[in-house]
Amino acid sequence: RRLAAAGGNDAGAASGVSPQTGSPNGHTELSSVWRYAIPGQCMKTKQTEFTRWWMVVVFAIAMAWVESAVVFYLRSMIDRIEPYQPDPLPVIGGFALVELAREFATMVMLFAVGFLAGRTWRARIGYAAIAFGVWDIFYYVFLKMMCGWPHSLLDWDVLFLLPMPWRGPVLAPVLISLLMIFWGTLAGQFERTHTPALSNWRVWILNFAGVALALYVFMADSIAAARHGLEAIRTVLPEKFNWLLFCLALALMSAPAAQMFRQFLTRTRTKPEIDAPAGEFGCTRNLQN
Repeated sequence: RRLAAAGGNDAGAASGVSPQTGSPNGHTELSSVWRYAIPGQCMKTKQTEFTRWWMVVVFAIAMAWVESAVVFYLRSMIDRIEPYQPDPLPVIGGFALVELAREFATMVMLFAVGFLAGRTWRARIGYAAIAFGVWDIFYYVFLKMMCGWPHSLLDWDVLFLLPMPWRGPVLAPVLISLLMIFWGTLAGQFERTHTPALSNWRVWILNFAGVALALYVFMADSIAAARHGLEAIRTVLPEKFNWLLFCLALALMSAPAAQMFRQFLTRTRTKPEIDAPAGEFGCTRNLQN
């Protein structure tokens, strides 16, 4: 960039690299050639991205242990290690409001670590998705270690309390978490690939439709019980999970990840010149100087 700014063709002559054709003064091409001539910088950037990915994962795993421990303490105090039973959310003291605030604070922390890890908005959301997915999966892993629950991936759980209780088999949020990790990795590790913000609006419409449908599936029993009042919402015990609607929602939510993965495969098959060995760069010396 400094060479290009210093004077186009003159800078190319001073460096021994002749500007390529296709622009009035060779600024764009010269900048590209000069950047391609530094393979170590690209390798260092990839290592940095990989390190950030692992730090987000380690943070999410540690946070999952804290979450599991807190839930284990609370469920032991209210005798609800098994959440699938009558009155799964008993109101004791001020636990209800404190638990709602704790869940909100958990979401803030997960999105905060994504904001700190990424350098673009897409990467920040991607790292937040990775943190959420890893945290959610290891939450169940650590609960299994602490108290022996869940017994299987089909055990019912109270997933969230905001804006009303979400309920579903453990397998359902685990599948969503795996999808979030997959998409977040693509978004975070390849954040230097710039795409127009509105170029993928169709897949994001599909994604938002899938999110809305999944929320409905998780909260269907709470929504049905809402007309009977807060007590009915708190004590409802679901009996059937709509796997057909959930699979449709999961397919819709996977649209951005599928498109990004196709773009990644396309870029992999057509590697740019920067991936060539150090001794094979296409720079030519300006013989006129």
